[in-house]
Amino acid sequence: MNIVISLIIFIAGIITGFLVNRYLSNASQAQRKLIVQASKSEASLEQYKLDVADHLESSAKLLDQMNSTCQAAMNQMQRSTQILQKATPVESDIMPFFSEETIEQLAQTANLRHEKRNETSETISEAPLDYSGNPSGLFIDKKQSVTNTEE
Repeated sequence: MNIVISLIIFIAGIITGFLVNRYLSNASQAQRKLIVQASKSEASLEQYKLDVADHLESSAKLLDQMNSTCQAAMNQMQRSTQILQKATPVESDIMPFFSEETIEQLAQTANLRHEKRNETSETISEAPLDYSGNPSGLFIDKKQSVTNTEE
């Protein structure tokens, strides 16, 4: 009987060991999968951080270039303004639009013009035709009879 009990205990131990091993191996496989997923997530997070840092660095360089370009444009505008202010003539040095000969010719032609006639306006006692005393009735909102009908 000792042999039968030891054989039953041995078979029960094998079944229990198989079930425990299977349960623990599934848990360890899931744990391994989670560890792999976590390491992938950490690697992608680090890559994302590097990408963001590169992007911010390139943005800072572009902003610096824009700032220097704007400063150069402002300096150019300031120099152009100063050059234009120096180039504007003083009122005593104003160059006339027309030459002296042209001004004299214009003055002569102005003297040759005929004087404007002062016409006296005639007093009109009649109203204009569009305000005549005999209205035609054309613009009254009534139906007009048709006069040109073919019968």
